[in-house]
Amino acid sequence: MKKKYLVIILFFSIFITKAQNQNTSSTNQYEQNNEIKINVVFTPLGLLDVAYERNLNRKSSLGISGLYVFSQKHDEDTNFLISPFYRRYFGKKYASGFFVEGFTTIGSTDGKQLTDSNGNLTLNEGPDVMDLSVGLTLGSKWVTKQGITFEAFFGFGKTLFNTDKTDHSQVNRFGINIGYRF
Repeated sequence: MKKKYLVIILFFSIFITKAQNQNTSSTNQYEQNNEIKINVVFTPLGLLDVAYERNLNRKSSLGISGLYVFSQKHDEDTNFLISPFYRRYFGKKYASGFFVEGFTTIGSTDGKQLTDSNGNLTLNEGPDVMDLSVGLTLGSKWVTKQGITFEAFFGFGKTLFNTDKTDHSQVNRFGINIGYRF
C-alpha cells in the first residue's frame, strides 16, 4: 500500500512543478514543456520503461521514469523501478543536446543471494528486497520540428541499503527513448 502512495506522490509532484518565465503563447514545438517517452530497447525484452519529463527552462528539466517487468523471457531479477531525475542540458536548442542527469531509484529486486562456503556455491532465495539508489547518467537528446524526441543515455547508480540481502549493489540506467514533446 505504501508503494502506491509513493508512486502517486511522485507523479503529482511532477505536475505541480511550474517553469519560471513560462510563455503560454509559444507555438514553437521545440519550446514545449512536457514529454512522454518509451524505451524501445527494453520493450522486446519483456520490460516496460516509460518516462515523463517536464522542461523547467531551456537548460534543465525534472522527470520520472518507471520500469515494470511484464514478461520473464530472460533471467531478470528486477520487479520494478521508479526513478525521479533532474537533467541539465548543454545544447544550443531548448532542452536538447548533451545532458547530465542525477537520479534516485526506488526499486524491488528478487532476494536471491549466491554464497560461497568452502568452494561450494549455494543459492539462497529470500523475499523481494526494496532499495534506494542514487546515480549519474550521461546522454543526448534530439527533437524534431514535429515534436518527436529521440534520446540515448547510459548511467550508473549505487544502492544504499539492503545490499546484504541480495546480490544487487548497483543500478544501471541505459536505453534509447522515443517520445513526443507537447
